[in-house]
Amino acid sequence: MNLSRTRRVFQGFFLLLFLWLSLETWARVRWGGSPEMAGWPVSLFLDLDPLAALGSLLASGSLYTGWTGWNNVGAAGVVLALFSAILTLFLGRVFCGWFCPLGTLQQLTAWLFAPKARKEAIRIHEYKRGQRVKYWILAFFFASALAGSLQVGWLDPIPLVTRSFALAVWPLADLATRPFLSLLGAAPVYPSGTPGFQGAWFIALLFLAVLAASAWIPRFFCRWLCPLGALLGVLSRWAPFRIRRWAEDCIGCRACVAGCQGGADPDGEIRASECMVCMNCLDPCPTGCLSFGPAGKEDPVQAGPDPGRRGLVLGALAGLVAAPLARLTGSRGPSFGTKLIRPPGSVQEDAFLERCLKCGQCMRVCPTGVLQPAWAEAGPEGVWTPVLDMRRGYCDPECTACSLVCPTGAIRKLTPAQKAGREPWLGTAAPVTIGTAFVDTTRCIPWALDTACLVCQEVCPVSPKAILTHKVTGADGKEIGRPWVDPNRCIGCGICEHECPVVDLRAIRVTPVGERRSRGFGEGKDRSFLFPGGK
Repeated sequence: MNLSRTRRVFQGFFLLLFLWLSLETWARVRWGGSPEMAGWPVSLFLDLDPLAALGSLLASGSLYTGWTGWNNVGAAGVVLALFSAILTLFLGRVFCGWFCPLGTLQQLTAWLFAPKARKEAIRIHEYKRGQRVKYWILAFFFASALAGSLQVGWLDPIPLVTRSFALAVWPLADLATRPFLSLLGAAPVYPSGTPGFQGAWFIALLFLAVLAASAWIPRFFCRWLCPLGALLGVLSRWAPFRIRRWAEDCIGCRACVAGCQGGADPDGEIRASECMVCMNCLDPCPTGCLSFGPAGKEDPVQAGPDPGRRGLVLGALAGLVAAPLARLTGSRGPSFGTKLIRPPGSVQEDAFLERCLKCGQCMRVCPTGVLQPAWAEAGPEGVWTPVLDMRRGYCDPECTACSLVCPTGAIRKLTPAQKAGREPWLGTAAPVTIGTAFVDTTRCIPWALDTACLVCQEVCPVSPKAILTHKVTGADGKEIGRPWVDPNRCIGCGICEHECPVVDLRAIRVTPVGERRSRGFGEGKDRSFLFPGGK
């Protein structure tokens, strides 16, 4: 049995599965469907990620164990993450070599640019001391998580590749294929126009940089930077099954090194923590001195990783310092930003930043494009977390797609009936409020120009309307209505801001004041403080 060929079959299958789940989630809601109709576990790869689960545990002190079943969309919780960890404990970093879609894409890139000369192939596949950097990065992320800031999503390969496809690859593919599909008379993936996400160019550049680096050194990201690979490398220390080498049969040809994806040095004391179980070293060996099987005591194996004590300490100290420094912006406290509007169902801000992976799942399924990756809105620790931009879209009162696909519980699950207040949610039968709209009378057409305009009131979906009017007589002697917002009715959906005809700076704008998620958040931090008794 050719294990290297079997591994490639597995890689191809799981890459296609990832692409299908990614495209299925991205496209279905935009064609008028619901994520629940998909019948696919669209968060499968995020659920399989043990680093995401462990990081969330360290940051929040609890594990998200939501389970909705295979016929619905949602998180499988800790079960699949435990499966990946246990698999690594027995077989080594098989997740990296056989399942990870980002690893497969890097391997494809390395194959396309592989050197023809054997000497050069050996040189670029050898172990480099710089590969210990990933353990320092892991220490940084774990220390940050212990300080209450979950940042593993920056470099964890599963959130990274999920975010890249959600916010950059599929929109770019839609834009590129739109003219071709139009010639064929076929509808584009996104029927109402290619979506845009703020900062998508940077997300795309980071993704391209990861792939481009693999053309220089195969799986450069996996070897040098990947914190998930570092975690799995630590777990693989105790793997009873691994690459074995009979030193007495080795002739020192180094043919095995020329294809080693992880730089595990199979020609010497095998570095089990760097081995990705790619099996590329087995077939080229002319004497057959390499095999995969139960480890023996006589095997020349360096089981544990070689992170370097100083680097680990510096990484951990940097993480412990970085988290509170990032918090100095005050986005968690009473000085929250006016644009920090979170999706419906979101937990309060402290807990949100302890759970959000920045994976882009919620933004991928949003049918109106209102969910955008944050930049300055949530401070440094909230970069790429979801915020609502009402100029780009609005929050459909009957849509709960984002709550159904969140893999860590940063956005709690709710139904359309619960969101609208027709059924109780968290013990209260009231609409889920994400903010409140305010009229800027210096820009509102009826207020500033004495000209009739009631677009905001007409589109308000709340019944009875949250936008009311003061009747006045205009300059031309005709009666006009000047809009104002009843904060006790407004749910912050943003349809009014999105449809406002004042196109530059809208005359009616939504802020997070009055958001329901922060009720009881704490003294001095309750964002319903403008309204006596709260909302």
